[in-house]
Amino acid sequence: MRRRSMAPLAAAAAAVALSLPLTLITAASASAAPSDKPQVLSSWTQTSASSYNAWNAARNNQGAWSAYGFDWSTDYCSSSPDNPFGFPFQTACARHDFGYRNHKAAGTFSANKARVDSAF
Repeated sequence: MRRRSMAPLAAAAAAVALSLPLTLITAASASAAPSDKPQVLSSWTQTSASSYNAWNAARNNQGAWSAYGFDWSTDYCSSSPDNPFGFPFQTACARHDFGYRNHKAAGTFSANKARVDSAF
């Protein structure tokens, strides 16, 4: 009875083991947010009308910004009454939630909280 050599199997296992870290690094790089994410986040949470308009346009086309991994979820200011004083606050609340959630995720909440509140 002849013994089979284990060399081809060992070579294949080594190739897989060596290629796995490269695959993981490539996958991590592909899923990393664009480097300008902090600037985009900051520009959308300013107090100006142009900042609001840019954020709202992005909110209405979230797919175009998916690479950034922004959190667009909102509870519309959780305890706010509907249309207080006759003003619909839902969009303003969505933007406020956007600023809070994304600045917290970025670790920049404390430095930006007052501005996000003022933009509300």
